Amino acid sequence: MHRIAVLALLVAAAPAAAQEPASWGESLNFSTFSIAAVDPATGEVGVAVTTRVPCVGNAVPHVRAGVGAVATQATTRVEYGPQLLALLERGVAPEEALRQALAGDTLEARRQVGVIGRDGRSAQHTGTGTTAWAGHRAGRNFVTQGNLLVGPAVLDSVAAAFEASASSGRHLADRLIDALAAGQAAGGDARKGRAQSAAVVVADPRPGRSRRPDGTTADINVCEHAEPVAELRRIYNTISETLGFRTLQQQAGSDVWQLKLMLHALGYYRAGEPELARDSTAFIYTQEAVAAVDAFRRAEGLAGPDLGVAPGLVDAETVARLWAALERAGKADAVRRLIHDLTAVRR
Repeated sequence: MHRIAVLALLVAAAPAAAQEPASWGESLNFSTFSIAAVDPATGEVGVAVTTRVPCVGNAVPHVRAGVGAVATQATTRVEYGPQLLALLERGVAPEEALRQALAGDTLEARRQVGVIGRDGRSAQHTGTGTTAWAGHRAGRNFVTQGNLLVGPAVLDSVAAAFEASASSGRHLADRLIDALAAGQAAGGDARKGRAQSAAVVVADPRPGRSRRPDGTTADINVCEHAEPVAELRRIYNTISETLGFRTLQQQAGSDVWQLKLMLHALGYYRAGEPELARDSTAFIYTQEAVAAVDAFRRAEGLAGPDLGVAPGLVDAETVARLWAALERAGKADAVRRLIHDLTAVRR
């Protein structure tokens, strides 16, 4: 379910009174560890979190571009996110904002909250009723907190990893995922055999950095996965197209030569040659062959690079269209004879 939809349901479920009854608060228990941080060089604010409960990203992390970030967990009060960010936006210091938010909260002892402002000032609360091991720590431009952990080494590892990347120039989301992975490697959540989730949310106040009006840039919510932090990293690397997220290679093989023979018969590849010569590049998917495929796809009304399709895409539909075009041209049987020997199995 989409984050906004889930939050809307949660808010709708809360009574109109200022403080929810214990039964409502107990229904959202995210025993977890998280890091909320800012990057003073870019103005980015963000939160990364993981737990052994599904869909942690729908309740714990909250960010506001140019304002700050909040992680609300343990017996989670989702409203602390927008409430604390609104106070920060009005100029209230994080410590005072957190004091105001906790005032009158009958479940204060079971809450855990970390808040950090755009300027790096922060505040944290770990209630006495949270499940051990529970605690928090703060450093320059970050706060990390957790409950029901294997021990303090989890937060120590999160902090050390984030501090180590401070002068790296890497994007905040990238650094937050690494910090989360360090905490996971140190043992993380003490529970085993439970569904797991992880999330990272970052907002950037700089013009043109986000496609959304609220400034959110990264919003990855792994609702359930056997290795959610690793999946968070995989998704981040994929959508950022970081080198290594996929294997790069130039295709080569007899299927490429078959493709060239088909395109030649249809007049898209080396049409000026009466017979296609098998040269040193015959079995290599060259740029010339890519261009021929794109030309064929355009002629067939199939999407091409101008619509975001990878250049030279030859999928099952393209192959079917090639054979259909050859049939219409009365050349299918001749091409089949040409490729007959190429497709023989000799192993």
